[in-house]
Amino acid sequence: MNEDTMKARTKAFALRVIKLTESLPPTREAEVIGRQLLRSATSVGANYRASRRGKSRAGFIHKLAIVED
Repeated sequence: MNEDTMKARTKAFALRVIKLTESLPPTREAEVIGRQLLRSATSVGANYRASRRGKSRAGFIHKLAIVED
């Protein structure tokens, strides 16, 4: 998978999660879970971009492993 495809996929994933969290009911529980879900889903793209800037192959692999978790 090339870099452009991964960028597009991580962005699309974040946008889908944003829509999901906006559709949650207005309860305290849904707000807490939605906020946590939103942070974790949007961090995938940020961590992927960070992995692309790895200074070595080992650094790239380490940072990409964070994305997979």
